[in-house]
Amino acid sequence: MTLRKGSKVWVEDKDSAWDAAEVVDFVGKQVQVLTSSGKKVLTVPEKLQPRDGETDLGGVDDMTKLTYLNEPGVLDNLRRRYALNEIYTYTGSILIAVNPFTKLPHLYNMYMMEQYKGAPFGELSPHVFAVADTSYRAMMSEGLSQSILVSGESGAGKTETTKLIMQYLTYVGGRAASDDRTVEQQVLEPLWEVR
Repeated sequence: MTLRKGSKVWVEDKDSAWDAAEVVDFVGKQVQVLTSSGKKVLTVPEKLQPRDGETDLGGVDDMTKLTYLNEPGVLDNLRRRYALNEIYTYTGSILIAVNPFTKLPHLYNMYMMEQYKGAPFGELSPHVFAVADTSYRAMMSEGLSQSILVSGESGAGKTETTKLIMQYLTYVGGRAASDDRTVEQQVLEPLWEVR
């Protein structure tokens, strides 16, 4: 990264991990930056990360659109979207979810399932239903098995996300002819019993 006065950067911060800053001066082999909180910090260039000075206030829905796909840029984008209650963000075909720690029934109702049913991936806002639909459509059109990996730390919402994927897949899958229960009821019964 080439630094000059006015360069937009991220500087490490002990409280918030990263702080937005701007290069204001050079002192020997060190760089002086002015942080967003108004502090002047002296650091070595290797500890700085480039920052997009034209970042959209609401972030981007697919992080491949970021100018710099680095840790502080990713964290800042997720923070911006989360502040707008946008808990889902893509990185290409990968869906990143930030647990809202609250119920969001409007995101998971029948209307939303219908919106994502058959919609091309990336056409609508990032959503777990988009991933499920893409997998289902590939399975049906290509006749190949599909996998969806749900990963995260304890308390991140993996179980809830898996239930939502199963709910969506059973919604688009229809009804089994040999059983009075819907496919959704048959598939989700073991998940509900785990509670």
